[in-house]
Order: sequence, then C-alpha cells, then structure tokens
Amino acid sequence: MSEPFRTALTDLTGVRYPVVQTGMGWVAGPRLVSASANAGALGILASATMSVERLRAAVREVRSRTDAPFGVNLRADAEDAGERVRIVVEEGVRVASFALAPSRDLIARLKDAGVVVIPSVGARRHAEKVAAWGADAVMVQGGEGGGHTGNVATTVLLPQVVDAVDIPVIAAGGFHDGRGLAAALAYGAAGIGMGTRFLLTSDSTVPEAVKAKYLAATVKDVTVTTQVDGLPHRMLRTPMVDALERSGRLSSLWRALRHASAFRKETGAGWPQLMRDGLALKHGKDLTWSQVLLAANTPMLLKASMVEGRTDIGVMASGQVAGLIGDLPSCSELVERIMDEARTALRSLPDAG
Repeated sequence: MSEPFRTALTDLTGVRYPVVQTGMGWVAGPRLVSASANAGALGILASATMSVERLRAAVREVRSRTDAPFGVNLRADAEDAGERVRIVVEEGVRVASFALAPSRDLIARLKDAGVVVIPSVGARRHAEKVAAWGADAVMVQGGEGGGHTGNVATTVLLPQVVDAVDIPVIAAGGFHDGRGLAAALAYGAAGIGMGTRFLLTSDSTVPEAVKAKYLAATVKDVTVTTQVDGLPHRMLRTPMVDALERSGRLSSLWRALRHASAFRKETGAGWPQLMRDGLALKHGKDLTWSQVLLAANTPMLLKASMVEGRTDIGVMASGQVAGLIGDLPSCSELVERIMDEARTALRSLPDAG
C-alpha cells in the first residue's frame, strides 16, 4: 500500500486516500463498502433501498469487516429519515451523506453527535445553502454522473462551487482514474467520488452478466431519460429504457403500480409512505401520477438489474465513464492504481515557476 495522500477530505474523514465510493442503491452494500474502506477510500453504504432493521444490520456487517471509517447515504426527504439518523449515531458511523439537501435541524443533530455531514448537490446555490447550515463538506455531481443528474458538466459546476464555499468539495461525475483525481485537485477539490467505477470491480455484488453489459458499452450507449420517473436519469440504453420511452400513460401507470407493490414488500413501507416519498420528489416538478409512483419506487427497477440480473425488465444507472472502463479490478487494486496515476500525473506537470 502506497503512502497516504493527504487533503482536506482525508483530514476530515480519517481515510487514507481522497477517493469516495458513492452510495449506489443495491450496489453499495456491506461487501463493496468494506472493500472500499479497506482499500483506503471512503466507502458509503446505500440505505434508501434497505429497511430500517436491515440498515442497522448492514452497518454492523461493515464494521465486522473493516476498522476503517465509512459512511451511510440517507434520503433526507424520506418519512423515516429521523429513525435512520438515529441508527447512524448509535452505531458510531463516521460520515452521513445525502442525495438531497438535509434540513438545518438534521445537520445539527448529526454534527452534535460527531458525525461528518456531506450532502450531494448539483448546483452552486444548493452548496451555499448546506454550507451555511453547517455541512462539513459537499459532493458536487456534474451531468456526466450516473443516476439522477443535472445538465451542467463537472468542469463547469466544480469551479463554481469551489469558489462559492469554504468547506471541502468532492468532485463527482466523470471520474474513473488518477488523471481525473489530479484534475479535480487542480480545480480546488479535496477528492473525487466515483460510482460506476466501483460498481465495475470484482468486489461489487452486481451479477457478472450485468457487469459485462457495462463493460461492452460505449460512451454513446449511456443516455439520459426522463421516462423512468419524470426526472433526468442517466443510464445505459436498454430495451427496457426503449419500452419506457414508447409507453403510453396507461401502461406506465400499470407498470408503476406493479413496481410500487414490490417495493412495499421489500422495505415494509406502506402505500401512504410511498406516496409521501413520491410527492416529495414531485415538489416543484411537473410529474404525472405514474411518475410519482415510479419516483417513489424506482429502486425496484434498479434491483431487477443490479441484484437479479434481469436487464430485460430493469434499468442500469450509469455514468458516462462506463464507455471508458474495460476491466474489473478489486477495490484495493483500483484505488492503488488511481493513487499511482494521480502521483504520476502531478509529477509530470510542467514547472510553472
């Protein structure tokens, strides 16, 4: 293992290297998170697809596999967010990350318990808001990133946020190697976050046949669609995505109801909670009722591919970097490679003096 690489992110979280494995639903489970943490990165456990009871068990499983710091990703708008925060605090988790901005009160509650709070944002104003509320750092995802995404490239968004806040900024969206880490550091970031690159490791539990589809994808095979849940969603183009984009309103509603029923059984959520979670995502957006349902239970479309290997009926969230990735290293091999590449890239820069 190479020497530690110190930045504001490593100082804040206690990890060895300024690399974050992001919290991907159905992908970032105990095995991947502990492997990432043992490799020196900050592994983030995805909790939105877990029941409350499973979350506690998953945190303890990660703890049994590693002594390194790790985090848990939470949905700030979920009805049971407070209960999940309690588990994070009680179990001594080092970092809480959020896909949506947490409230001022939620941030204060975590910080009072000594938990590092790192929300993800897609706009400068959101970074400024959570920084003012006390967030310890912020992850900025540009439009190249997988899953729900925006339309501003990382190279445009990142310097905006770095200039706007005085807390550590983690760059996400479009990163997969050490050259990207060196570039992010040059922009003023304290580290990088990667999802697709960690999904495509030997430590990932995603079925091998699904990984093979990612590896075979070109940059042009990664698309953005709003037909899954009404929100811009970056994923691999598959027959399922094509079918969703051709679907009429009635068939979309029927599909949404079927997936909502499955998600209820998976998480123990009731119909009222599903609708409230869906409406939270609908806020300020022009979504149909079928899209509201899909917004609340899109995880089942992801589970079909990421867990069951059914790419014919599921979706495959993906960053554009899938088109650049051609191997499945272990997390340890990946992180060591990234750090070696970053050091080489930084040493090769011309002397500006």
